[in-house]
Amino acid sequence: MAMRYILPILTALVVAFAPPLAAQQRAVPPDAEALRYSFAPLVKQAAPAVVNIFTRKVVQNQISPLLNDPFFKRFFGENFGSGVPRERVQNSLGSGVIVSGDGFIVTNHHVIAGADEIRVVLSDRREFEAELAYDDERTDLAILRIETGGEMLPALDLGDSDRVEVGDLVLAIGNPFGVGQTVTSGIVSAIARTQVGITDYSFFIQTDAAINPGNSGGALITLDGKLIGVNTAIFSRNNTGSIGIGFAVPANMVRTVILAAQTGSAARPWIGAGGQTVTAELAGALGLPRPLGVLVGQVYPGGPADRAGLQQGDVITHINAIELQDAQALRYRIATQPIGGKAQLSVLRKGRQLALTVDLQAPPETPPRSERVIEGANPLAGARVININPAFAEERGLDGMAGGVMVTGIARGSPADRLQLRPGDIVVRINNREIGEVNDLQRAVSGRQPEWRLAIKRGERVLETVVKG
Repeated sequence: MAMRYILPILTALVVAFAPPLAAQQRAVPPDAEALRYSFAPLVKQAAPAVVNIFTRKVVQNQISPLLNDPFFKRFFGENFGSGVPRERVQNSLGSGVIVSGDGFIVTNHHVIAGADEIRVVLSDRREFEAELAYDDERTDLAILRIETGGEMLPALDLGDSDRVEVGDLVLAIGNPFGVGQTVTSGIVSAIARTQVGITDYSFFIQTDAAINPGNSGGALITLDGKLIGVNTAIFSRNNTGSIGIGFAVPANMVRTVILAAQTGSAARPWIGAGGQTVTAELAGALGLPRPLGVLVGQVYPGGPADRAGLQQGDVITHINAIELQDAQALRYRIATQPIGGKAQLSVLRKGRQLALTVDLQAPPETPPRSERVIEGANPLAGARVININPAFAEERGLDGMAGGVMVTGIARGSPADRLQLRPGDIVVRINNREIGEVNDLQRAVSGRQPEWRLAIKRGERVLETVVKG
């Protein structure tokens, strides 16, 4: 009898790539004999869709100011320092997954960031020059395109990452440390990890399948051969490699980035509501039996949530019947829905359970951005400013409920530069006048003043200063 064969209960999954089985059909190996079965047939089908990615970029060396100092040139000659290279080529590597047979590949943004040249190596060792089709730093995902000459390449289908459960068996395929394509196995250790802080949409599948440097952008697959995550990061002490805590971007987020690459639109759904995670302390104050959901703090007037009847003080506990553990989970769940669809919210309001249906729309350009450069005899002259509207906030990864006027650029040597304003600063008040839009700011700085009292929000702090006119 052959020593390597597939566990009967998994045969339909591995060989036929059948749809995911219901939760009650999952099973652990029944006995010690079953542990001798192999994942080889699954790997043979999935591995050809995982590629190696090599990038090159030219970086400028940091040159010591001493090399240009006339004092040293006087003693060592005008050619002092001329032999020091001013730039060098930096190489890096990673992995990617073919998601469309005509040559579309998903990988991590950090794998290709700033690259001057990107090369893709298939599992059969053929090499292709790749172009960057779409890059989304906020999700740490990027889409590459290679020219296949009409050949259809092996590709992985995306699974439904919302159906993954803790304990499911998974395989990680990638190119760790550049040693070549490698397969590791493990289980899903956790789902909905939101406190990792890797991307703006922090929501990850955690696995103990070994992931190391070079695995970034590689595939995390389930036993039905579906891609359910793109390996992105590991938790490691002193960069010692895998210690069994790896993170993957869920396939449902990957799907939205692929769609954005195909349509050219990066807009994600917006409901016009913001809030905070219900902590144990808040749960006690709200009379909830346990910490759960998101306490609504703001509702955008006239937005989808407002039209659906959501109110400040409501607690959103579920979206589309999926429990919400924190505010980041709500953000992710909305971001992975299609624009134009609807979301079902379960809401607690003063002890009553409500069901609300919210439209999912693109964030509006209201008020218009009205970007312009401030001029005149005032401390903000030389600053480029813009109205923060929901669409701009979404692009910049800001709070979707944020408003006001943001500095986006500073002219060198201008009054704003001397004031040490920075891009990202928000102008809150000028001479005790609240600044809501760019027009408010321009009116506030028109004319001369004996002094200017400014309040600028930088990060979480509001800085106040007085400038003589």
